[in-house]
Amino acid sequence: MTVDFTTPPAPPAPPPGRLGFARHEDVDLFVQKLEAFEAGALSADDWRGFRLLNGVYGQRQDGVMMIRAKLPGGIVTPAQLEALAKVAETYGGGKGHVTTRQNVQYHFVPTADVEGALRILADAGITTKEACGHSVRNWTCCPFAGVASAEPFDPTPYVEALARHLLRGPYSSTLPRKLKPSLGGCCGTDCSQAFINDLGFLARKRGDELGFQVLAGGGLSTLRRSAIVVEDFVPLGELLEAADAVIRVFHRIGNRNNRAKARLKWAIDKIGVPAFLAEYQAERATIRAEGGVPLVLPPQPELPARRPLLAQVAAPDPGYAEWAAHNVRPQKQAGFSAVVIRLVLGDISAAQLRALSTIVVAYGEGELRTTNEQNLVLRWVPDARLATLHRELARVGLALGGANTLADVTSCPGASSCKLAVTASRGLGAQLTDLLDRRPDLVGAARGLDIKVSGCPHGCGQHYIAGIGFQGGMRKLAGRPAPQYLVYVGGGIAADKAEFGRLIGKVPARRAAATLERLLDFYIAEGATGHAFWASVPADRLKTLISDLGELSEADAVEADFIDLGESRAFEVQTAEGECAS
Repeated sequence: MTVDFTTPPAPPAPPPGRLGFARHEDVDLFVQKLEAFEAGALSADDWRGFRLLNGVYGQRQDGVMMIRAKLPGGIVTPAQLEALAKVAETYGGGKGHVTTRQNVQYHFVPTADVEGALRILADAGITTKEACGHSVRNWTCCPFAGVASAEPFDPTPYVEALARHLLRGPYSSTLPRKLKPSLGGCCGTDCSQAFINDLGFLARKRGDELGFQVLAGGGLSTLRRSAIVVEDFVPLGELLEAADAVIRVFHRIGNRNNRAKARLKWAIDKIGVPAFLAEYQAERATIRAEGGVPLVLPPQPELPARRPLLAQVAAPDPGYAEWAAHNVRPQKQAGFSAVVIRLVLGDISAAQLRALSTIVVAYGEGELRTTNEQNLVLRWVPDARLATLHRELARVGLALGGANTLADVTSCPGASSCKLAVTASRGLGAQLTDLLDRRPDLVGAARGLDIKVSGCPHGCGQHYIAGIGFQGGMRKLAGRPAPQYLVYVGGGIAADKAEFGRLIGKVPARRAAATLERLLDFYIAEGATGHAFWASVPADRLKTLISDLGELSEADAVEADFIDLGESRAFEVQTAEGECAS
C-alpha cells in the first residue's frame, strides 16, 4: 500500500485499547538468570548488567530494589493504572513515583518480590525492558501531543512507532552507555526536552510535507550540552531510518572504556560535529542500501465519543477557580480541555492510581499521560464536566492547584534510595513545597520560574535547566560532614536550545529555603517574568545577594547543620558506584 506522507496516515481500525510492550518471556528469562546467579552459575557483574537491562536497580539499602516501569510517550491505560496500583500496594510500600522521564518507579521492593511485581506489570502490557542499563531508554513525548494548538501534527503514533521499532533491537541493549530519546511536537517550544536528550525529534512542517527535525548529543550532568541539529527536516517515512542511523553511529564510535565519558555528547565532542554529521550521513546511506526501514504506525485508539457540549453539569466547589487557573489547558478541539493533575514530588498512592483508572474513562479519552514535571495529564475532558472532575479529583486528594507554577517543585529520589546521591533531595523538595504553600504571594508574583532539586551533580532532578536549581553537596565543619546545596539560576529550554543555569553560591542545607525566598524577593522586586532575567544580572551581584547565607563557621554551626533535611540522624556521605547512572 502506498502511504501519502503529506498528511498523517490514518491508523487502521484500533483494537480495544493500546497494544502492550511487555513479553512474558522477558520475565521468565529474568527468573532464570536470577536462579543462575543465586546458584553461582552467573557472575555478579553479569547478573548486574542483565538486571539493569530489565529495569531493576540496586539501592543503597541491602535486600531491596528499585523497579522502573517503562511508559513510552508517558501513555498509561486504565488496565495499566490498575496494575501500577497493585504493584504499589503489594510491593511498593503503597505508592509509585513519576519520574522526569515519564516512567513510574517503585522503591524499596524486596528482592524476593521483584518477580511478582514484574509479572503484574507484564500482564498489563507494561515492560521494564531496557528501562535502565546501556540501552535506548524510555521515549518521552509532549503530554499535550494531539491537543496542542500550535503543533503541526500529532506526534503520538510516531513516538510509539519508534519505541516499538527499537525495543529489543540489535543495538538497543548493547550501547556504550545509555541513550535517552525524546519526541515532541509543539511548534515554537520544546516541551518534550529534546535539546537535553541524546536523541530528539521535533515535529515540523515544510510546505505541505510533514516530518521531524533531528537532534543529537544533548545532556545534563557534569558535561552540559544542548543537542546539535543533525538534520533540519526528515520526512515522516524516514523517521525510523534517522533514529537507526544515530544509534548505529553511537554504537560504533562511543567510548566503551570510560563510563564517565561514554554518553553520545562525549563522542560528538571527541570527533567534532562535522565528523559526526558525516558519520550519520554515511550510516543513512548504508541503511538505504540495505533496503531502508519502512515506517509502520501502530494502531491508535479512537478519539473519545464527542459528548454533547452542555452547560456546566455541576456548580463548582470552593477552590475550583484557583485549580482551573493553572491546571486546565484548553485544547485545540473546541469544547475540550486537558487537565494537569499535580503530584507532590511525583508521588502517587495505590488508591489514587486505582481511582484514576475509573476517572480517565468517565471524563477523558480513556488513558492518562505522565509528564517530565512529574505530573499527570488527562485530556479530552468536556469543558462542561470540569467542575465535576475537580470534585472527583478532590475526593481522592488529586485536586492540588498550581500545576507547572513555581509551587510545583521537581526532585529526584536523592539519598533516600540512590547510591550516587549526596543529599536527601526530597527533603529539600518537601521543605520548598511547604514554604511556597505558606507563601502563595511568592508563587503569584514570581511568574515564569520553576524550581528543581537534585541530590548530586548527575542532575536527575534537572536542576541545571531550572529557573532556580539546587544541587546536593557536602562541606566539612570541625571535621564533620554537613549537607549543602549548590545554587543555580537562569536555566531553561528555549525553542532552539537548552540554557544551563549559572552557579551563584553554596549554602548549608538548612538555609536553602531562606536562599530561595531571598532570590524570589529579588526577582519580584526587579519586575522579572522569566528565566532569561537571571542572565541580565551580573554574576557578582547574584553571588553577593546570597553570600551571607553561604557563610558558616565552626562557631556559628548548630547541630541542625549536620543533619540532612527530612532526616533524623547525623549526615554522612555514603555514595557508591551508582546504578542509577548505569
